Amino acid sequence: MGNLGPTELIIIAVVIILLFGAKKMPDMARSLGRSMRIIKAETKGMKQDEQPEGTAQADTTATAATPAPAVTPAPAAPVQLPQAAPAAQSDVEKMQKQIDELQAKLKNDQSAPTQAPKNA
Repeated sequence: MGNLGPTELIIIAVVIILLFGAKKMPDMARSLGRSMRIIKAETKGMKQDEQPEGTAQADTTATAATPAPAVTPAPAAPVQLPQAAPAAQSDVEKMQKQIDELQAKLKNDQSAPTQAPKNA
């Protein structure tokens, strides 16, 4: 199983092309590359967390270009996508509007004084 020769690799490539189609192959390769970059950035961040503080400060300048994704609340302004289709862009704007409305509703609910029901 571990020894794949050139003929086996060619057969596997042909089967993949037949299953997914030649049009989707560049998109799949692009998403795989993005995933690999994210994994590398995360593992580099984990290694820095394990290092003592003196050596970690020297490496922070090298990894400042690839920040790790952080969990933050949704931004107030709509996010601009560089190559989004018009329909997809309108969907994004609708979702952003819904997020803004829900955040405003949550703030109103939290700021309103809670009144206990009066039972006589």
